[in-house]
Amino acid sequence: MPRGARLDAPGTLHHVIVRGIERGNIVKDDQDRDNFVSRLGELAKETATAIYGWALLSNHAHILLRSGVAGLPTLMRRLLSGYATYFNRRHQRFGHLFQNRYKSIVCEEDTYFKELVRYIHLNPLRAQLVDSLGRLEHYKWCGHAVVLGRRRNDWQDSDYVLQWFGKRTGEARKAYREFVKEGIDQGRRPDLVGGGLVRSMGGWSVVKAMRRSDIRQMGDERVLGSGQFVERLLEEASQEIKHQIPNHTLLDRAEKEIRSVCKKENIEVAALRSMSRIRAVSRLRAHLALKLVHELGLSLAETARQLGLSTSAVAQILRRNK
Repeated sequence: MPRGARLDAPGTLHHVIVRGIERGNIVKDDQDRDNFVSRLGELAKETATAIYGWALLSNHAHILLRSGVAGLPTLMRRLLSGYATYFNRRHQRFGHLFQNRYKSIVCEEDTYFKELVRYIHLNPLRAQLVDSLGRLEHYKWCGHAVVLGRRRNDWQDSDYVLQWFGKRTGEARKAYREFVKEGIDQGRRPDLVGGGLVRSMGGWSVVKAMRRSDIRQMGDERVLGSGQFVERLLEEASQEIKHQIPNHTLLDRAEKEIRSVCKKENIEVAALRSMSRIRAVSRLRAHLALKLVHELGLSLAETARQLGLSTSAVAQILRRNK
């Protein structure tokens, strides 16, 4: 399945995850770490990107940021390509350093901001790069020490983070430290490293319960947030981004059309969406592909998802019936 386009606009909150190719290290020593972090800081200032939380580990990095006017892709392209060039030259290696493209999840701020800051800043402790919360408070390669005032980074917006914990700096830092401490026993948080309806709603059991009650929520794999948040993104996004998230009304119409036609032809919807090559099923699939694209205006990718096909298969159907 083709990769979805980035969801981004100035002011968008992102959880960005960068991984080394084949789980390989992206830093080998403190010189590498300093280069990566310094590069991130300079680019953040240059592009007016707000950095709230970050952690650099051996083979991956987490960053919680709010994109600036230049946009997230510009920041990340300059950061990763520049650092990879430095790293390859210094260590006399060739080829890709990072795994595919970086992962970015648009996050609903009210629900997830504090949780994400805590999760990201606890990464070095979970990875056993430090052995206690006390040592984490002085650890150089993570934003936790900066929020507590133990280290200084002029490019990290610790003031904004502290506003979530209190009005006075001292009280806010104390509350923040206690909040981070309470998260130690939570361990890994897979719900915070991706998007989609299941993660946003708190698990598959919740989603199934909602569906049984006929409660519809909109979800997107690039978004960690409620259905209302995804819909608001759709309303507020630019025309370009509107085409990146499936329209809820269109999806309802597509589902009704599929069920209606399947009932008329006495073919199960599950059979339609399977890889069945039965001639009657294939013909119906082609008929629906044309209808969803030409009459409802669904994208090729969304039509493919609705019919259990690949995007290239939908394109082939359209070419045959041009």
